[in-house]
Amino acid sequence: MSFFSKLFGGGKKSEPEPVVYKGFDIFPDLMAEGGKYRLSARIEKTIGGDRKTYLVIRADVFESRDQAESFSIVKAKQVIDEQGERIFS
Repeated sequence: MSFFSKLFGGGKKSEPEPVVYKGFDIFPDLMAEGGKYRLSARIEKTIGGDRKTYLVIRADVFESRDQAESFSIVKAKQVIDEQGERIFS
């Protein structure tokens, strides 16, 4: 990576480590909106050799990024508890 890419944040961003819950991978994918963050997460799981993805997007918005990430993970866990692999149907 060149000096200017490092300086100005260019280059490929690495995927953050997922939160693993009951065999599902949870990635907080926050949406910035007017200085706030909308609750959003991506749930993934490999089933039968295929990588499945489900998006959780809610109307809730938070002032802080950390708070939005925390609640996104909680909401994704709730979806997993309620629906399990049926979310991919």
